[in-house]
Amino acid sequence: MAGPPPPVPIPGARLLFSLDPAVAHLNHGSYGAVPIGVQRAQQRLRDETEANPVRFFNRGLIDRITHARRHLAGFLGADPDGTALIGNVTVGAAIVLRSLGLEPGDEVLCTDHGYGSFALSIDREARLTGAVRRTLSVPLTATDEEIVEIVRTGIRPGRTKLLVVDQLTSPTARLFPAAAIAAVARERGVPILVDGAHAPGMLPTPVEGIGADFWVGNLHKWGFAPRGTAALVVAPRWRRRIEPLAVSWYDEDGFPTRVEWQATLDYTAWLAAPVGVYTLRTLGLDTVRAYNAGLAAYGQWVVGRALGIAPADLVDPGGPTVSMRVLPLPAGVATTVADAVALRHRISDELGTEVNVNAWRDQGWLRLSGQVYNRPEEYGRLADGLPALLATLS
Repeated sequence: MAGPPPPVPIPGARLLFSLDPAVAHLNHGSYGAVPIGVQRAQQRLRDETEANPVRFFNRGLIDRITHARRHLAGFLGADPDGTALIGNVTVGAAIVLRSLGLEPGDEVLCTDHGYGSFALSIDREARLTGAVRRTLSVPLTATDEEIVEIVRTGIRPGRTKLLVVDQLTSPTARLFPAAAIAAVARERGVPILVDGAHAPGMLPTPVEGIGADFWVGNLHKWGFAPRGTAALVVAPRWRRRIEPLAVSWYDEDGFPTRVEWQATLDYTAWLAAPVGVYTLRTLGLDTVRAYNAGLAAYGQWVVGRALGIAPADLVDPGGPTVSMRVLPLPAGVATTVADAVALRHRISDELGTEVNVNAWRDQGWLRLSGQVYNRPEEYGRLADGLPALLATLS
């Protein structure tokens, strides 16, 4: 059975990055890759900072952050006045949890597709407040309607004080029906936090139309921003209640400045982030998304074939712009976090390929990303070498 055809590379896109050409970088979803032009823009800002730190921090920096925020909020489809720039989505989750005022007996509801650090953040807040985390089990192949129904029946009005769902899941690369889930949460009177870590740059205007009380997303993954650039979007009724993790001189200015200003933080990543958006627009947003999604689908098929996985058993994330795909590893392989990390390192060292390996539901999963600097033959080389490497683990 023929698989999906490999997409035609975007001319010149690979030259925009400083990645080691001897390595196949098939794990863009974990840390992203910063284009050379964005790196240089940030370096110029760092040079400006070090030339006169007092001037940089004290003259107009708030206005520059506001300008960058407005540019990025427009890209996300978010209200600039309800958006704060932060370091990453885990910081955003911690801010939201701290601002809720959880009490003993309250519960935070999430799914088993969530990112690990979110669960850890919820557990920490639970220990401090007496609240609890409850996790809903969602089958990997569940339909959107089934996911919504699982959430609907899982909410316990009066006890559930926050619902946390992913827009695009990290361990399983599954596109969740975030807008429909948010609508259910509103019907049940429960605030919702949407983890959109992978959404900026991959999904068009990912905030627009969701209707979430809180949304967080990283721009340093698929948005080509420097690392340490993320956004926390808050609905109007919650903005006065948002508490930063540390108090700053601008605390009385309210949201979003009280969250953004953290003294001598390195703000150059945020200020350079619009250059990443410009790079995406120059390449063509639709062109980039189509290439990345097509490449991820091709990579999943060619590696899956090498592992003996039938095409009918390949998991389709259900979205034309989803640029990550997962493959189940053989039984008994990478079933723990430690084993998954060890396998990831072996694939890197022995096959010259960076991939993501996760242990989810006592099963090892290989996650492949597609990005404009990747080529179809890189997935082919992984397919050629991976079966023999896995055979040494059985």
